[in-house]
Amino acid sequence: MSTLTSKIQVVFEEPACGKNLSKSEKERKKGCTKQLAPGAAAGGCAFDGAKIALQPITDVAHLVHGPIACEGNSWDNRHALSSGSATYRTGFTTDINELDVVYGGEKRLYKAVKEIIEKYNPPAVFVYQTCVTALIGDDIEAVCKAAAKKFGKPVIPVNSPGFAGVKNLGNKLGGEALLDYVIGTQEPEYTTPYDINIIGEYNLSGELWQVKPLLDAMGVRVLACLSGDAKYREVAYSHRARAAMMVCSKAMINIARKMEERYQIPYFEGSFYGIGDMSDSLREIARLLVMRGAPDDILARTEKLIAAEEARAWASIEPYKARLKGKKVLLITGGVKSWSVVAALQEAGMEIVGTSVKKSTKEDKARIKEIMGDEAHMLDDMRPREMYQMLKDARADIMLSGGRSQFVALKAKMPWLDINQERHHAYAGYAGMVKLIEEIDKTISNPVWEQVRSKAPWE
Repeated sequence: MSTLTSKIQVVFEEPACGKNLSKSEKERKKGCTKQLAPGAAAGGCAFDGAKIALQPITDVAHLVHGPIACEGNSWDNRHALSSGSATYRTGFTTDINELDVVYGGEKRLYKAVKEIIEKYNPPAVFVYQTCVTALIGDDIEAVCKAAAKKFGKPVIPVNSPGFAGVKNLGNKLGGEALLDYVIGTQEPEYTTPYDINIIGEYNLSGELWQVKPLLDAMGVRVLACLSGDAKYREVAYSHRARAAMMVCSKAMINIARKMEERYQIPYFEGSFYGIGDMSDSLREIARLLVMRGAPDDILARTEKLIAAEEARAWASIEPYKARLKGKKVLLITGGVKSWSVVAALQEAGMEIVGTSVKKSTKEDKARIKEIMGDEAHMLDDMRPREMYQMLKDARADIMLSGGRSQFVALKAKMPWLDINQERHHAYAGYAGMVKLIEEIDKTISNPVWEQVRSKAPWE
């Protein structure tokens, strides 16, 4: 556990993490080191965070060393799609039992790695530590090292047991595993002056595929995406990129910062949501590549592409603007979406009555304030009762949130749209913005809301 403790300390002192650095040393220690109780860490725990951050690497085997319930809790909870291998969708677990708790589960883990390599032959195996196996003292680093030497394949330990902390800590610990064992271990067949990494993008519902054609049109190659639709070898040679875009700073800021430090890869934080933010991100990608020595004709190509795509997107949105103008939206999400989706909705003429900032960084809050003008609409921790009352009083026409909040809206008989990681629609890029507006219009205009609000025939 000493290795885990030291790694957690490194993550807590991350220089690029604005949220932690804005606190005093006492506040940081109190907040970040708050551990979850073993057995009560289901959902939102460090293991869950590491698993969802790395599972979109599609061709590796993700082996959970622990009870089967841990794998069941975390499997496929993001709808991250793959353009090739489907190995990541197979649930692997050592499924330890009471005897393993007494005698130790290291031999069982070694046999599981052996069986996976013999049956599936993946390019690598990722092994995830869980609460139970960490408590009984299983040394997954030693087992992974021995298995890698024996079978001639990378076996990557991800030491992020659930009780270590919250999900966001797990995201970063998963990133540390990539930095320690994967990134920089292979070389690409060739490189170009236009190679970039996209960090903190998970290809939810295929969102990356709505952005890639735009980058192709610019002449930009995505060398690696961490970790949506990624292949192991792509992550391994991602250190040869010329620039990087950080999509979700809360999850993998440590990867972006350390790759800049170790490999001189400059990065910026941007968003693929909304017409304006999408255009700004493409411009910044082009600017960074020119700064790293790429021919400056990419700037003109980028502006030409932006002009064409913006015109097409605005033309597609125009039919909806009359119906949606002035509609009030309650946005319960976090991270980059807390400000990027705000900008996207305002572009369509809608009014934001509130956006949650519980999971947002200091920079996220500053951008919200810049977009909305004041802090009145920033909701730090809105309780379900308050959400219900706001919707019931018709202070909002629709709520955009994750699945956990949907029943509040349904109870208030108000429209609700999934904007979180479980969604089945892709909202990134120019086409994604059009799709978001289309889905909001479809949801608000659905005749079912008028029906459920009307009195029953016997009343």
